[in-house]
Parts: sequence; structure tokens; C-alpha cells
Amino acid sequence: MAQTQLKAQERATRDWPFSVKPLHPVLGCEISGITLEQAVSPKLFAKVYEAFLDYQLILFRDVDLPPATQVAFARNFGEVQIHVLSSHYGTQQYPEIYFLSNLDKDGNPSGKHPDKGTLYWHTDGSWRERTGQATMMYSEVVPEAGGETEFADMYSAYDLLPAAMKSRIEGRRAIHNLDFSRTRRHGEDLLTAQQRSEVPPVAHPIVRTHPDTGRKAIFLGDHAEWIEGMDYDEGRALIEELNAMITPQARVYTHRWAPRECIVWDNRCTLHRATPFDEARLKRVMRRCTINGDRPY
Repeated sequence: MAQTQLKAQERATRDWPFSVKPLHPVLGCEISGITLEQAVSPKLFAKVYEAFLDYQLILFRDVDLPPATQVAFARNFGEVQIHVLSSHYGTQQYPEIYFLSNLDKDGNPSGKHPDKGTLYWHTDGSWRERTGQATMMYSEVVPEAGGETEFADMYSAYDLLPAAMKSRIEGRRAIHNLDFSRTRRHGEDLLTAQQRSEVPPVAHPIVRTHPDTGRKAIFLGDHAEWIEGMDYDEGRALIEELNAMITPQARVYTHRWAPRECIVWDNRCTLHRATPFDEARLKRVMRRCTINGDRPY
């Protein structure tokens, strides 16, 4: 509670040349009163980034964001990741963009979900040595029902853990493995031998310190396979237990998308997942960029 009160006091002293509307008591805000072009200008971006750190998620509504502009906007946050599956989800012109679409070549619903792994709590790029700093998602076409994105706050997830659990995971590292998470969720191995060699399993602390805020956050999700120094099955059970504990619905913001919305969220202190929709009847087209961050510590 003290951390929450402190964060509220800090927000109250911010001098921002734009309006901010909280989206949920725990995380998220809508920014209005400036354009995206203004948001990424040297004059204002530091203020926008300040809001990003304070709220962990920022939303811009009703914006025109062509792919080239999206990549340019993302580069203001840092180096934009080219996903190991870019040949599957990207284009030659924009390899930095991860296209999530259920449409076939004729523009009709295909009946197939573009990436079933997104339906489970995760943080983007946790399977890399340098994990995801931020993710930028833009909505082109949204379904009438379903297809929301849910976000969970990992600061409070750590703060609210029982002392016994904090003690149990202190200093522990989980092994994050894209091949593990993608294979079990899709029911098939999407990665080639070459792709697997590019993204070998990597160990990250279960409790990480945010490099900008200095706050502790839980760093787990669906890419976490096992825990160093523990029996495999015991580690798996602990990861599943923790993933359930840190995502209570009361501390989750569910975003119901409208077309032409842009959200940027902080992968270092949130988990997220998509909700299902009728892939055979409804259309959903989203564009995602992930910005590389640091190695968690």
C-alpha cells in the first residue's frame, strides 16, 4: 500500500503538457491533448516516457499509424526487435512488425488463430538474453466480441506475495524457452533447427529490479519452463502456482480494442495475454513492435 500511495504522490507532482486519464486503479492511462508526432518529438518524449514509467501502459486513441510510422515511433523507445519468427509473422518490408491477423489471402476469416501463445500470460521477449523493454500494439481491425488484451501489474504481484513465497523464490532463476512455450501451445514445433539455435533457453531472475524505477517485480509468464537448482517437475509446479497467484482478476486491466488505437506497455513490470474470439466468423488484425531492453537483474 505504501508503494501505491507513493506512486500516486509522484504522479500528482508531474508537469505534463498533455492530459492523462487512468484506465484502471492499478495500471494504465490514456494520453490525450497531443498528437503522436508531438509525443515522439525531443521536446515531449521524455514526458511521455515518464507517464509510461508511472502507469506501465499508455494508450493513444483514434490515431493514424502506418507501418513505417509505427517502426519510427517504436525506435524512440530503443532498438526494435526483429522476431525470430519474422518470416512467419512479418514482411520483408517491415521485419520489425509482428502482424497478428486471422485473415486469409482474400481478406476473409481463416478460422485459425494467428498465435495461440498470445492467449496465455507472458511478457514479450523474455526468451531472449536481452528481454523486451516495451511493446507497441496498433489495432487495424477488431472483432465485435472477444480479442481483448489483458494486462497484469507485476510490481504489486511481488509486493503482495506472502513472505514465505518471497523467501522461497529469492535469488532463484527461471529458464525461459520460446521453443517450449510455442510447441506446447500450438501443438506443433513452429521453430526450425536454425531458429532454435538462435534463441536457446536463457535464465532470468524470478524477481527482477526495474532498471528505471528501481522497483522489484515478478518476471515469469508462459515462456518460463523450469527453475535452476530445482527438480524439473517441482520447478514447473512452482511456476504454474506463481503465474496463477500474480494474475488475480481484481488487479488486471482488460482493454477492449477499438480501431486505430495504439498502446505501449512496459514488459519489465507487466504480463499480458489476448482473449479468444471467433476466428472463423470475425476479423482481427493487429500490428506489434517489441523494443529490446536489458538483461534482467
